[in-house]
Amino acid sequence: MPDPTTSRSVSRRAVLLGGAAALGGTALAGTALAGPLPLRGAGTGRPLRDPFTLGVASGDPVPDGVVLWTRLAPDPTADDGRGGMPDKVVDVQWEVAEDERFSRVVRRGQAQAAPELGHSVHVELDGLRPGAEYHYRFRADGAVSRTGFTRTAPAPGSLDPLTMCFASCAHFGQGHFTAYRRMAEDQPGLILHLGDYQYEYAAEDDDVRRVLGPETRTLANYRQRHAQYKTDADLQLAHATAPWIVVWDDHETENNWAGDVPETPDEHFLDRRAAAFQAYYENMPLRSSAKPVGADMRLYRRLGWGGLATFHMLDTRQYRDDQPCDDAGNVDCAERLEPDRTITGAEQERWLLDGLATSQARWDVLGQQVFFSRLDNDVDEGVAFSTDSWAGYVANRDRIAAGLAQARNAVVLTGDVHRHWAAEVQAAHEDPDSAVVGTELVTTSITSGGDGDDDPKSAVLAENPHIKFHRNRRGYVRTRFGADELRADFRTVPHVTEPGGAASTARSFTVADGEPRLHEA
Repeated sequence: MPDPTTSRSVSRRAVLLGGAAALGGTALAGTALAGPLPLRGAGTGRPLRDPFTLGVASGDPVPDGVVLWTRLAPDPTADDGRGGMPDKVVDVQWEVAEDERFSRVVRRGQAQAAPELGHSVHVELDGLRPGAEYHYRFRADGAVSRTGFTRTAPAPGSLDPLTMCFASCAHFGQGHFTAYRRMAEDQPGLILHLGDYQYEYAAEDDDVRRVLGPETRTLANYRQRHAQYKTDADLQLAHATAPWIVVWDDHETENNWAGDVPETPDEHFLDRRAAAFQAYYENMPLRSSAKPVGADMRLYRRLGWGGLATFHMLDTRQYRDDQPCDDAGNVDCAERLEPDRTITGAEQERWLLDGLATSQARWDVLGQQVFFSRLDNDVDEGVAFSTDSWAGYVANRDRIAAGLAQARNAVVLTGDVHRHWAAEVQAAHEDPDSAVVGTELVTTSITSGGDGDDDPKSAVLAENPHIKFHRNRRGYVRTRFGADELRADFRTVPHVTEPGGAASTARSFTVADGEPRLHEA
């Protein structure tokens, strides 16, 4: 489903087909250099080996600009985390053009890749045209990166349609990233990643692909792990095809961490968290406003897409109280109902509720991590909820649901659970007969959980009639936002334990403007 607002499909096809065959470095077929690109060299006294092994990316688009990203790493998976780079600042030239051959260059400049930030580059462009498409590339010491394709957000008030894909949970060891490639081939205008971009675990004996390094704890560990993921050709293609908006979940740091509480006692956890946050910033197309300060990083933010959609991107890890019920999994306990328990923190909750109350967007979209709708996993007479989800923070959840009810159309996007789900969001978590205030679309994983199976979860769906769909296969969700309707296609791939495989649509739903109900398409 190519985005209909893409006017130069031939240009994007050049990125898909020409750029897919390489992992950076020398100029690619179809990206002939046109016009001068100033070059001062790295200042190292000798040329670098190909420094663009991690590809390129763009993110956080606004009407007049976007972030361009790359990270220099001629030896990307070096265990010291330095990527084979010298302990020196390296000059990196960047270039933005209206065509893939760079005959219509609109901006050029130079950035510095410093060792203090892992030789990453974050170029925050402004002064571009709203709703416009651009090609970009980098050069350092004579090496040229692959070409990336990006776009700016539409002008305020625009209701031009948008194809947006979203994904989560990509464990390198548990499979191949085929779903990223299929997502790129859908040619979306925007991609959201909702967390677990990488996993902290050391290699397992039954891994499909070998994970490098120990369990990540130090900055060098996290840099190496991010770099290994970024060398994947399918992931690089997805990054080079559209701007991304990213938020984390737990595995970018450690499984099930909550605020300053680690999964298991660890007196050095805040040092670990600081290292994880810095590596995350270094490896993502984020603005400088997200640059961490020690163990703190402001990741929640709001981005508009014309008058069509506002994306409220949440952080449900950094500010949450520890999971209730001793984080015992699918259980029930009185603690989860305590009125002061929070998954967002008070400041982020006020920020979100204020944004929902004042929004003029046709669709208000929450990009977040864990299950929001009621999901009772006990198919007998009792109830059992995941305490790592919003069910462990019911009062906080219900206040957000009241905010969703104020929006013209509220959509919650979720990752984390390695399954496709589609649900209607109810006002009160503990009242299965309460009013429907929005819809929730849950994406399965890119690889986590392996190939999956065809268990329909019939008993669980019967226990939760507001949930309309479940599928345990790997993939992503493709959405199509329009002025009158949202369409969601739940995309799956047949396997991840071996490479390749076509994507198919397991189920499609629509949501009509002004009616928070799921209709099977």
